[in-house]
Amino acid sequence: MSNTILEAKLINKSFYDPINIPVLKDISFKIDKGDFVSVIGKSGCGKSTLLYILSTMDTDYQGELFLDDLLISNKTEAELAKIRNEKIGFVFQFHYLINEFSVLRNVMLPGLKLGKYSEKEIEHRAYEKLKTLGIETQALKMPNQLSGGQKQRVAIARALINDPDIIMGDEPTGNLDTKNSDIVFDIFQQLTIEFKQTMLIVTHDTEFAKKTKRIIEMEDGRIIS
Repeated sequence: MSNTILEAKLINKSFYDPINIPVLKDISFKIDKGDFVSVIGKSGCGKSTLLYILSTMDTDYQGELFLDDLLISNKTEAELAKIRNEKIGFVFQFHYLINEFSVLRNVMLPGLKLGKYSEKEIEHRAYEKLKTLGIETQALKMPNQLSGGQKQRVAIARALINDPDIIMGDEPTGNLDTKNSDIVFDIFQQLTIEFKQTMLIVTHDTEFAKKTKRIIEMEDGRIIS
């Protein structure tokens, strides 16, 4: 059994506007279980485009993508939606919590969508995830009653609910002050050490990136280190 969770093989991507503009060029790398990887590079270098491909949200590219040894470049949209929900957790710059639902319900939503466990079991699991992140006391509050840092922790709990193979973050500390950025980093670090959770984080924050286990640096659509 391979220890590789994610592998990209010669990923190429172009935009047509109206001429062919290459955005990603021959991207190849592997991420192992429990890795904490950051992707850095200047604006426009292609890192967010790469994340959309790796997260299966963009299927218009050349090359091969493997998730947990499964080739996912040839899957239908319905298959990809299931893979996303089951195997990938997402944390974005903005938390995208639903204000009409309690914190606990927000965390439960991907679990309810996957339907692997009963609602009662999903509720229990959601509470345990909040507990891991030290915010179980906020479970019955509404998102608008939380601080920015607390909201991002709820978003991380939601990303964890289905025990994904990998968590992908798009600038997850981009909206936070230094103190809360440090808290989010410490949570990610704890998840990789204690739970062998794999992390792939796109970030502009070089201080954040320096503390991760591995840095992938991009420039002009290529990996340069």
